[in-house]
Amino acid sequence: MNFLRGVMGGPSAGAQPSGTETIQKLCDRVASSTLLDDRRDAVRALKSLSKKYRLEVGFQAMEHLINVLQTDRSDSEIIGYALDTLYNIVSNDLEEEEQEENSQKQADDLGRQFTEIFIKQQENITLLLTFLEEFDFQVRWPGVKLLTSLLKQQGPQVQQIILVSPMGVSRLMDLLADSREVIRNDGVLLLQQLTKSNAAIQKIVAFENAFERLLDIVTDEGNSDGGIVVEDCLLLLQNLLKNNNSNQNFFKEGSYIQRMKPWFEVGDDNSGWSAQKVTNLHLMLQLVRVLVSPTNPPGATSSCQKTMFHCGLLHQLCTILMATGVPADILTETINTVSEVIRGCQINQDYFASVNAPSNPPRPAIVVLLMSMVNERQPFVLRCAVLYCFQCYLYKNQKGQGEIVSTLLPSTIDATGNSVSAGQLLCGGLFSTDSVSNWCAAVALAHALQENATLKEQLLRVQLATSIGNPPVSLLQQCTNILSQGDKIDRRGSKVQTRVGLLMLLCTWLSDCPIAVTHFLHNSANIPFLTGQIAENLGEEEQLVQGLCALLLGICIYYNDNSLENYKKEKLKQLIEKRIGKENFIEKLGFISKHELYSRAAQKPQPSFSSPDHMMFDHEFTKLVKELEGIITKAIYKSSEEDKQEEEVKKSLEQHDNIVTHYKKVIREQDQQLEELKQKVNTLKSQNEQLQTAVTQQMSQIQQHKDQYNLLKVQLEKANIASR
Repeated sequence: MNFLRGVMGGPSAGAQPSGTETIQKLCDRVASSTLLDDRRDAVRALKSLSKKYRLEVGFQAMEHLINVLQTDRSDSEIIGYALDTLYNIVSNDLEEEEQEENSQKQADDLGRQFTEIFIKQQENITLLLTFLEEFDFQVRWPGVKLLTSLLKQQGPQVQQIILVSPMGVSRLMDLLADSREVIRNDGVLLLQQLTKSNAAIQKIVAFENAFERLLDIVTDEGNSDGGIVVEDCLLLLQNLLKNNNSNQNFFKEGSYIQRMKPWFEVGDDNSGWSAQKVTNLHLMLQLVRVLVSPTNPPGATSSCQKTMFHCGLLHQLCTILMATGVPADILTETINTVSEVIRGCQINQDYFASVNAPSNPPRPAIVVLLMSMVNERQPFVLRCAVLYCFQCYLYKNQKGQGEIVSTLLPSTIDATGNSVSAGQLLCGGLFSTDSVSNWCAAVALAHALQENATLKEQLLRVQLATSIGNPPVSLLQQCTNILSQGDKIDRRGSKVQTRVGLLMLLCTWLSDCPIAVTHFLHNSANIPFLTGQIAENLGEEEQLVQGLCALLLGICIYYNDNSLENYKKEKLKQLIEKRIGKENFIEKLGFISKHELYSRAAQKPQPSFSSPDHMMFDHEFTKLVKELEGIITKAIYKSSEEDKQEEEVKKSLEQHDNIVTHYKKVIREQDQQLEELKQKVNTLKSQNEQLQTAVTQQMSQIQQHKDQYNLLKVQLEKANIASR
């Protein structure tokens, strides 16, 4: 301070010089003084002024400070002051009382400008990297903070400079091994900024043993019970793994998935979790999801899913799922995580089906989750997560689909009523007075039928008891009854939502299933209802229902087997022409794919809605619409002659297929016969070889016997002669 007072002239020197003048004098001292002590004091004074007079110090002193870094490298104290001053100039971390919107914006602009000046000469970054190799705390720590701030301001440019610097990234990795926690922890923050959106750097960091070091830190800090350091490590791991297939594969091959299992070990008492523990566990769950994301290559996802099953990670997640006292947001994220760990993986889906809740009597986890989905008192995000879990369980899982549908069939329903089944819960949700339950149950049931013609036919057998004294009606009939009643039923939630859900279910059910189409057309009220809905000029909210009605009617035409005289393809098309108009019909059909909520649902499998009112479309259903829209448009415009030709072509193809099938069968039989004959030939060959060997052996023995006989004969003759 005495030095600073001397520069400013002291109290007796008259008027105090301005901050700018003081800074100029200090810069002159740094530039011209031959004594290291003088230069050091001047730099220290600049550091003390750099927060208050950031602009002035930045513009006047930056060049001199960089020069100090180049020329005074032997003195760690002056280097430390210079790095601290540069950090204050570049950093946008204002004091709390200064954090107003305008001042923050100005600070951001200043930080960017000063960063641009500093990195204009790439050698400055290279020089800074050399200081990070110094063990001296007062050099290394400010160096870490300065480089982190530079990356925050101009990330891509600084990343590129570090990338081309010899051993640039490798030098920074050494920070994780520093025994001083403050440097190690700030090193993690530095690597967070360094790895943002740069796949090349992410790969280098990963191959520099980052996974091992970061997982060691997480373990040493107490896993999910650790502090903010664990959070920082998890964020860095996310940077390294998200959308980086190479690193994900490296992580799996390095057996690091197995090291994630202890993260999810929770006790019996889950009350009173700290906010930090919740944050840590949330990030840990997200990290699992990064490895099994539906957007990853299918082979990589499948490999990670199987590893998670074999190492017990899936078991651990299911334990959290069924535990009591787990915070709601963690439970929701755990459900989402389990969903993606089992999605499309048969072994994991089978395991999930076997999980029971710790209740008395035990209930399957699927049933317990479905109970939450159709319970309107549960949080909306939790209900969405359960629906996603159910969808993932059924994804490419015909066995699981069959088990769900079987709980609805008359032969398998529990007559005692002691236990509730998945099918009963879905029917209850489908016909409740809560529109969200209706929608979720309809979509869940549609997923049980996805790409499974056998189950679509089986579901036609389901009968429902509507009220005492009345005969039961089919599930298909009850769906159409509720659809036609529309707003007459008093419901909680969106009026459109229930009808959209039911229409999506019916479209999924009837598509590629002519028998279901015939059952639907048997009810004489269904077609007039659909044509009436499509023909009306309704408000924007109802246009979605009109579009789905048009899709359903189009499915009834395209998948019609012409078995009902009054509802043949041609008659339905004439009805459209007469009551709606073909152009009007196609326009209404186009309402679906043009809807904003349709576009959102098409982006990713997970049902994610900002509010219940936005819950309209299911991801898998958007695929069906995309597939059918063009086909139905063509089918509507086809003439009766073209239809006849198409039918003839279909019949011809069927006949051709039958002939091909017949010949395939003949060829298979001939192949089988040929194979059998080959085996017989081989057997006979083997027997022949054995017999020939036996004959050869017997011939040899006969020859031996002959020789012996001749020898004995000669000996006998000699003996006879001798006796005479």
